[in-house]
Amino acid sequence: MQTLIWNNLKTSEKMTALSRPAQKVGESIKQAVDAISENVARNGDGALFELAEKFDKVRLEKLTVSPEEIAAASGRISPELCQAIQQAKANIEAFHKAQQNQEIDIETQPGVRCQVLTRPIERVGLYIPGGSAPLFSTVLMLAIPAKIAGCKKIVLCSPPPIADEILYTANLCGVETIYTVGGAQAIFAMAQGTETVAKVDKIFGPGNAFVTEAKRQVMQAGTAIDMPAGPSEVLVIADEFAAPDFVASDLLSQAEHGADSQVILVTNSETLAKATALSIEKQLENLPRKETAEKALAHSRIFIAKSIEQAVEISNAYAPEHLVVQTQNARELLPFLDNAGSIFLGAYSPESMGDYASGTNHVLPTYGYTRTYSSLGLADFSKRMTVQELTPQGFQALAPTVMAMASAEQLEAHRLAVEVRLAKLKM
Repeated sequence: MQTLIWNNLKTSEKMTALSRPAQKVGESIKQAVDAISENVARNGDGALFELAEKFDKVRLEKLTVSPEEIAAASGRISPELCQAIQQAKANIEAFHKAQQNQEIDIETQPGVRCQVLTRPIERVGLYIPGGSAPLFSTVLMLAIPAKIAGCKKIVLCSPPPIADEILYTANLCGVETIYTVGGAQAIFAMAQGTETVAKVDKIFGPGNAFVTEAKRQVMQAGTAIDMPAGPSEVLVIADEFAAPDFVASDLLSQAEHGADSQVILVTNSETLAKATALSIEKQLENLPRKETAEKALAHSRIFIAKSIEQAVEISNAYAPEHLVVQTQNARELLPFLDNAGSIFLGAYSPESMGDYASGTNHVLPTYGYTRTYSSLGLADFSKRMTVQELTPQGFQALAPTVMAMASAEQLEAHRLAVEVRLAKLKM
């Protein structure tokens, strides 16, 4: 990791130092995804069978996982892992149930009643990546709020063969339908619908560059998605009291996600920075995903700030997905932290806790989107409707205001809609 003294950098150098690894959705990826979209639209299920054999090297006989297959997969999960998943589920449920909306029903003035009603999104699709690290934890993060929100139809897609852990967790969370469909084709299948795969209103879940491009395309075509996303990232704010081994482990836990991940350390202590760099080298040697982490570290940074206050400013400028605060009084910084997907306060709150089981959601905006987007929550599986109801007295009292505003905007029909009712009341 490159170490930079923040105050020695020019403004342009600071911007460059805070930039992420370039996101490159190459023309070849876009062309490949375009072809997949056209194939799924034209051939439906036939395209899904064909692409599973091409990309996943699996010849499927059907797309839907049967209850018997789910039960068999669940029976292969160790009791220890079952218990761990159930504990995580309980915590995630508790946190997301606490987010349930209270109905708003007020009189803005006498006789003018306004309400906010919350309704679940009717049909949602969950995408869970497969591969060498099946993300069954993401099933918890997506399916639990979907169930709490009351979504009527919940479907899940994952590449074949689907890991036992994913099937067990999906069943535990009450997912009704699971399809052995992966990649960009799964996104298009859920967005468009096929003979087998149900069409949904909103798609959630992470994926590779092809999945990300597919989500971008279906969003432009009218299917909602959870959020825009880039490579994973973490920023750690640490002072001289932080444990270098703790800081190093937090940086490495994110670096092992992928070669395009980025990790940042901001500290007011050069001693801590040097000790952390040494600890990273030591811990790195024992990581199975060492090569991946090394690639991420190559475009990562250590910034030396003049103070913790300046470290907070740097963090807010970067707007990280994950923000770990390892300072002597971490909670005291909370009022000043404006841009982050999820914040981890104190030495014993590593990012791993939020990734799996503390209760918060690990689906977070990345690539600086935390300036405007929030971490995934119950509200993402719902929509709001406003209601207004006026009594004749309330209508009469508000009518002059509305007529004056409508006339000023030269919208005569708006004014007339009020005027005809006033005339009726005077009869």
